[in-house]
Amino acid sequence: MIKKSLGKIRVYFENVIEQPILTSFYVLIGMAIIVLSLSMKYYLTDFDSFWSQVMAEAHGMLFDIAIIGMLIFWLNKSGEMRQRIRMYKDEIDDFRLWESEEAAFRTVGNIKRLNRHEIHEINLVNSYLARTNLNYVNLEGSNLNSANISNAFLIETNLGNTRLNQTNLENSNLNQANLQGAYASGANFKDSYLIKANLENAFLIKTNFKNAFLMESNMQNCYLTGADFENTSLYKADLRGVKGITIEQLKKAKTLYLAQFDPEIMIQIKKEAPELVGK
Repeated sequence: MIKKSLGKIRVYFENVIEQPILTSFYVLIGMAIIVLSLSMKYYLTDFDSFWSQVMAEAHGMLFDIAIIGMLIFWLNKSGEMRQRIRMYKDEIDDFRLWESEEAAFRTVGNIKRLNRHEIHEINLVNSYLARTNLNYVNLEGSNLNSANISNAFLIETNLGNTRLNQTNLENSNLNQANLQGAYASGANFKDSYLIKANLENAFLIKTNFKNAFLMESNMQNCYLTGADFENTSLYKADLRGVKGITIEQLKKAKTLYLAQFDPEIMIQIKKEAPELVGK
């Protein structure tokens, strides 16, 4: 109940900030009530003396006006920024589920504008982003569940702690991308490039890496139960501490040359598929 009330207060406060004229009016009314109530007795008993003191304070009023002017300017800028951010998010919602190049490129434009306002946790569920350029974009903590990001460029993109469950990233370029701690169960990375990508601590349960390039990628402490590594290149990949991996999964890989595994897994590989760790 308290949390709900605080949420309503926060929403009301944000709405007030977005309307600087209304905010200034509230401040003026509040100050007028306080000042007039405290000075009423001086109006009634010693008006002349009180008036001379008021005039003496007139210069101070100029300073106060300057302060209030700066406050109004700040509120106006803050309100405009909040309105722009809301507009960008609304446009992303408008284009969600619209599978067209225009929708994809306009959504990417709004993502980059939000990044310029230091907003990176963005709701992109079911968004269509195929064949777009998301290089170097920050989407840390965003929700991209079931989004279509196939044939896209995500070089050095920050996808740390993102939700990528059932997301389609087929034939995309994620070289040096950060997917640390990402939730990508059921995601499709078929034919994708993840060279030197960081997937440490990611949840990759039943993820499709068929024909993918994971050379020199960091996959330490990942959850890989049911992941498909058919014809996958894991050259120099670091898979130490992974959970749920089996020799049956790894035997389908294209190469495991110079890849790093826990000792017990490496023993099984050398015993059952020594050709994968050879040159």
